[in-house]
Amino acid sequence: MIGIGEAFAPRYAQARQKFLQACLSAGLTVEPHLLPMRGRDGEELSCDVAFDGAPDADRLLILSSGCHGVEGHCGSGVQVFALHDAEWREKARSAGVAVLYVHALNPHGFSFGRRVTQENVDLNRNFVDFTQPLPVNAAYAELHALLVPDTWPPTAENQAAVNAWIEKNGIGAYQTAVSGGQYQFEDGLFFGGKAPTWSHRMIRAVLRRHTRRTRRLAWIDLHTGLGPNGIGERIFACRDDKSAYERANAWWGNGAGQADAAPVTSIYDGSSTSALLRGLMWDAVYDECPQAEYTGIAMEYGTVPVLDVLTALRGDHWLHRHPEAPADLSDAIRRRTLEAFYTDTDAWRGQIVSQARQAMFQAADGLSAR
Repeated sequence: MIGIGEAFAPRYAQARQKFLQACLSAGLTVEPHLLPMRGRDGEELSCDVAFDGAPDADRLLILSSGCHGVEGHCGSGVQVFALHDAEWREKARSAGVAVLYVHALNPHGFSFGRRVTQENVDLNRNFVDFTQPLPVNAAYAELHALLVPDTWPPTAENQAAVNAWIEKNGIGAYQTAVSGGQYQFEDGLFFGGKAPTWSHRMIRAVLRRHTRRTRRLAWIDLHTGLGPNGIGERIFACRDDKSAYERANAWWGNGAGQADAAPVTSIYDGSSTSALLRGLMWDAVYDECPQAEYTGIAMEYGTVPVLDVLTALRGDHWLHRHPEAPADLSDAIRRRTLEAFYTDTDAWRGQIVSQARQAMFQAADGLSAR
């Protein structure tokens, strides 16, 4: 066991080293998937995968981090702590559950402090059928020019126009328009891409490699940026399927035996802080693991209010379009983006690990029950 603070890191390169060292200490072989470009500090970029369990296990829990780059600070800390957690590893083994740790799904975004991939794509909007006409987000099209203005910080006129849109349509409609995913503006926010990204192709290959024997599959994908600070909302991460939702609630929600347990929320019925999204990463499970009964959640930890998160992302996208920006402004934008997705306090980190650990134990129980 290590201290909770020791599990987290302020930069991607350090987070990766902590993960690799944790795997070494646990006696696990690491499978690196190298991105053919360098990070912000000139470091190697990789999504690193480690399998912990019996080779013939037919029950598998995936624990993944860094789908949205900068959110990887949180997920990496959870993974590193789990790999040092002897009680957790024994729990999984005794339940007959193998664990697949997928560290830094989007290493470029993690390294550069951005939510998107090197293609400027939101990985969790990239799993659509690109052979078909792409969805059109008309509300985002209305907002695009306002969201990424010519100058930063935004002018008073720009902010007034954004505020007027929110006043007319509501903050929920604003969040949905901006974060729901769009496929028309390549330099815009929450861009889903025009083709599968490197990370998209990589995670499909990982699923094919490690789930051939899997009959029961659970996935906890770690995220930040929505909801009250330090609170981990458990968002249903499957297709809109009643039996899968009931199973998720039995494992992680009201049916899990805790008196204070909150129900697993859903983007399908409006109970989640997340908008209804498309192109989500877990869609790949149905293609790559068709033989497996699948149950998944996204653990979404709160940081700052949603309008602050969206404003931070606006600044990040402006900076991406204006690399010539003065150093002090660039630093301020990057700092605000990090704060939108990572609360650098011991109290927050403690909440993160405690809630994730509980969800992992519950997943092991759920996978082993019959």
